[in-house]
Amino acid sequence: MQPEGPYRFTEASGVCQVGSVWWAVDGQDRLLTIAVLEGAAAADRPWREAFTNAADTLAQTPGGPRYVNADFAAARPWVAYPAEVENAADKLFGLLGMPLRSPHLEPVGDPATRGATPAPTPATPTTPGRPTPATPTSAVPASAVPASAVPASGQPASGVPVSGTPSSAVPASGAPVSGMPGSGAPPVWAAHATGSPVVATAPAEPPAAHPGFADPPPHDPFASPARRIQPSPPPRPRTGLRLGVAALALVVLAAGGGLAAWAVTRGADAPSPAGPAGAFPTVTPAAGFRPWSQAAPYSAQERALATAAPGLVFVEAVFNGYLRDGRTGALLNPTPVTFQRRCSGFVVDPAGHVLTNGQCVAPDEPVARERALYTLGRILVAGKKLTSGALDGWVRSRTAGTRFTGKEPDRPPSSQVFVQLNQATGGLTGTPAIAGEVVRTRAADAGDLALVRVARPDLPAVELGDAAALTPGGVVAVAGYHTVDADFRDATYTLRSKTVQVTATDTGQGPVPLFRIGDDIGIYSHGGVALDPAGRVVGVLTNDRSGAGGANRAVVPVTAARELLAEAGVTPALGDADRLYRRGLDAYFTGRDDTAVSQLDAVARGGNGNELAEAYRQSAADRQQLTAAAPEQSNLPTVLFSGLGGALLAALAIGVVLLARRRSRR
Repeated sequence: MQPEGPYRFTEASGVCQVGSVWWAVDGQDRLLTIAVLEGAAAADRPWREAFTNAADTLAQTPGGPRYVNADFAAARPWVAYPAEVENAADKLFGLLGMPLRSPHLEPVGDPATRGATPAPTPATPTTPGRPTPATPTSAVPASAVPASAVPASGQPASGVPVSGTPSSAVPASGAPVSGMPGSGAPPVWAAHATGSPVVATAPAEPPAAHPGFADPPPHDPFASPARRIQPSPPPRPRTGLRLGVAALALVVLAAGGGLAAWAVTRGADAPSPAGPAGAFPTVTPAAGFRPWSQAAPYSAQERALATAAPGLVFVEAVFNGYLRDGRTGALLNPTPVTFQRRCSGFVVDPAGHVLTNGQCVAPDEPVARERALYTLGRILVAGKKLTSGALDGWVRSRTAGTRFTGKEPDRPPSSQVFVQLNQATGGLTGTPAIAGEVVRTRAADAGDLALVRVARPDLPAVELGDAAALTPGGVVAVAGYHTVDADFRDATYTLRSKTVQVTATDTGQGPVPLFRIGDDIGIYSHGGVALDPAGRVVGVLTNDRSGAGGANRAVVPVTAARELLAEAGVTPALGDADRLYRRGLDAYFTGRDDTAVSQLDAVARGGNGNELAEAYRQSAADRQQLTAAAPEQSNLPTVLFSGLGGALLAALAIGVVLLARRRSRR
């Protein structure tokens, strides 16, 4: 059965005892691989936690596969990886001790002996803020599982693992087979997490070696009855020396292996907070609103997005007017025409001033007229008064001789502007949308900017940076609103981000020099931002009218935005909550969790609409709990290496003594 999720699933590419892997395609026709936890394992809490921890552990491992989307709370938890990341799902299930096989192949081996083949025990994945199941090394007694739960063949009837203790690991003789989950149950460490009883089983003693016999002395036919020549004694066995050397080698290997394992697991378990880097990576992460899903954990890009994202807003302008004949003033339609324009923007001060794209909220009259004609033409198509194939020609034939006015011919059409924080919904004019009005604009060839003031103060704001960061060959992070919904009118809009390269400088669109970038994040991103690694705005996204199919691949330098603010008498500034939020983020990314929790909690409770403050507060609190549990385990490496050190010294002493005895007997 195909999984449920926001993708179109094509075919299964692999299966194992606890799940499957599927090829899938997203809304942009990008190929993905989806790992799905299925069957009874999906209903078993230890398995769900292990699946989640495995995905997060791989994502935080240097060079490990990072997922682009996931739903760990689904009935069947799933993780999505880009198709170009090879073997990501294999590594995920391999970390759980469940290797994948082709869905078209039967398990290899004789059915009568499959149940006796030991299954690999997965490494226990860990991630900050989530509990780690313990790892017992003992077998589970047959009495812990009802006999009815095991089919006669020793294999599960459904082929899907069940939560509980393995039963087919105990043959009829009562001698346990080493931890094989023949019933399809989770490995023994997962059974331990559910509280199942475990019993240690002592290994059988190896049989003693049979003593050898010395050869009899050779017979001398010429000798007298009394033996004159005694046989040489057999050479002394070197068992002691060999055992000493073997013990020494084992101790050295154990000490080195234990040290390496502890260092690796310590580095994997503990996050590596870091401050802002000097540059962005060149790899473009996946799309989504959450910064931690768009960038490597604790990277410069994540910190830049976390800093700026609360101050970014979705902007929607609504226009209402009448289409008239340009010569006579006669109405083309007796009822008014209403259309919307959508874009991105950002808050620049505590007073509620928002910078956005000029052609979005205050389009030139020819732009507004053409949009109104297309809106009326679609109304005529819906009423069967015009065919869809004739729509473009109908608009072109009326563009030059038509005016778009207000209710009175000498009045402009009316307009309203609304902004929304965080996730937005198209067509919304009530709460949580916030009404605003256009204060000042700049023409399309002078920066294509607009200043809007909204009716709510103390919104999260961004910080303006230096346009010097925009240099050909440099890398910036761009962010703006985007939707994957087919119907834009009531679609859901979320922030999307990419790291892009600045490719060139262009002065062909007016006196303000523009910068071209190598990628686009969607048609609604104009008015969005280009960020430096500190999360400061260094440019504003706009339409590239010189090429690229009209994509928003042009960046207006922040100097033009500062000039517009100065003309309107507005000074860009951060509010008290913004400064506190940035101090909390600094504490979070440098590992000071107590301070991060306190400061981010104060911002979240302040009610200024900063949803990321609460998200990062929770993440810091989870990491804090993990750190609080560390002192109970912190003595383990010391005790372990002290014991290994003592064993190493003892082995060296034994080796020296045996060597000295050997030399003294020569």
